[in-house]
Amino acid sequence: MTGILGKKIGMTSIFDEKGESIPCTVIEAGPCFVIQIKTKERDGYEAIQVGFEEKKERLLNKPLNGHFKKANVTPKRFLREFKGVDVSKYQVGAEIKVESLFAKGDVVSVQGTSKGRGFQGVVKRHHFGGGFRTHGQSDRERAPGSIGSSSYPSRVFKGMRMAGRMGGERVTVKNLRILQVIPESNILLVLGSIPGHNNSYVEILKEET
Repeated sequence: MTGILGKKIGMTSIFDEKGESIPCTVIEAGPCFVIQIKTKERDGYEAIQVGFEEKKERLLNKPLNGHFKKANVTPKRFLREFKGVDVSKYQVGAEIKVESLFAKGDVVSVQGTSKGRGFQGVVKRHHFGGGFRTHGQSDRERAPGSIGSSSYPSRVFKGMRMAGRMGGERVTVKNLRILQVIPESNILLVLGSIPGHNNSYVEILKEET
């Protein structure tokens, strides 16, 4: 896998050769910097730690400031590790730009945190159909209904779909096609939508061929 970190800017649309409108997401992808290289001998696995977007030094504690100074890189706001890469190709402090990894037509996966929806009922959270309005149920159209048995097993099974917190979860959207790469602005245009609100951080991953 190869990947880069970025920020979701928002959605827009572009026109193809036939004049049809195509919905896409604008992502500010990089530039990223290699903060640390992890090896099997020292860490037990191989990976590179990558940082994205500047952060003020006064907002970090001393251990994190030392971590960035050791890499000779200014403090970064968003850090992630990428496993399954050839660590011998990277050096600490190296800059990773979007045009070096992606091109128009590439297929990528985007990982992010979905929008938090708060406490929601079963109709919105699990797409329940609701009950009938008849037979005295006029005030229970969106109720979940029965959730368990009587004397046996006398409990509610784990995983029962019920009301609760919705969203704010790690989500991966696969098989998204890159429509355009704008290197001078570090911009990726990706077909369709990706998880998260505007200005949220995402990881863009591509399968190596």
